[in-house]
Amino acid sequence: MATRIQIGSAIRANRRSLGYTQQALSGITGIHKSTISEIENGRFTGSFDILERVLDAVGLQFEVSDKKHRLPDWDELDTLFTEDDA
Repeated sequence: MATRIQIGSAIRANRRSLGYTQQALSGITGIHKSTISEIENGRFTGSFDILERVLDAVGLQFEVSDKKHRLPDWDELDTLFTEDDA
């Protein structure tokens, strides 16, 4: 799964390759320039609708895939932190 910073970096790269400034992208999407800056810097915590509109405007899309890593269940924690008798 991509992090917010990786998503923001991809959006910034595509925006720049299209020749858009943040202000121009703001005009295209109707999303405030400061929100676009937050997205590109990995600090956005707003709605998926906003993120989807920005992704679409720069030619990207959001994809969902199976999680590659998972956190252990409570029952598994004991086995992860047992000390060896060596």
